[in-house]
Amino acid sequence: MATRHLYLARHGAADAFGTLTDLGRRQSDLLGARLAGVPIDAVWHSPLPRAEACAHELARHLPEVPVTEAAELIDHVPYVPEPAETPPSWAGFFDGYDAAEAAEGHRLAEALVARFARVPEPDARGARADTHEVLVTHAYPIAWLVRHALDAPPSRWLGLNSANTALTVIEYRTALPPTIVMFNDMSHLPADLRWTGFPDGVRA
Repeated sequence: MATRHLYLARHGAADAFGTLTDLGRRQSDLLGARLAGVPIDAVWHSPLPRAEACAHELARHLPEVPVTEAAELIDHVPYVPEPAETPPSWAGFFDGYDAAEAAEGHRLAEALVARFARVPEPDARGARADTHEVLVTHAYPIAWLVRHALDAPPSRWLGLNSANTALTVIEYRTALPPTIVMFNDMSHLPADLRWTGFPDGVRA
């Protein structure tokens, strides 16, 4: 039974202009070192500069692995909840989202699932082989893929967050539900590089 292994990572720490910082480059390098022992077939990244820079930095540890942009990995709100679905802490966050913006965000979310949240494609002979792919993206797309893997309600993505270059792994097999192997794992980062991308008071 062939398995598609997705290694999801939020980009490294970035500045207010969306540019990867020196700290973000260190995080990306350490993530690449962690993935160096995995038989990675491809690295995909969001079109945004911080994700692209992170992907190329970590790919220095993955010689000859192609690094390619995927439009579906762009930072976006995957689902705008109804007021009754919105936790009080998110009140006001969605103010200003009109129906067209909400629909486009959900279209991107569904395209993300359709492209990546499935078993490997068969080759020319109809055989399927295991694949290992890195997706360098943003907190919201990762939350949406985890929510999808759990078959949770659409609004459940609101309660999932990822630190910069934290690793989430999901596996897809034929006729089986997706398996979340790990979520938001930061064991490759030293203490001073963990928890970036979260509010300052969040530490463990």
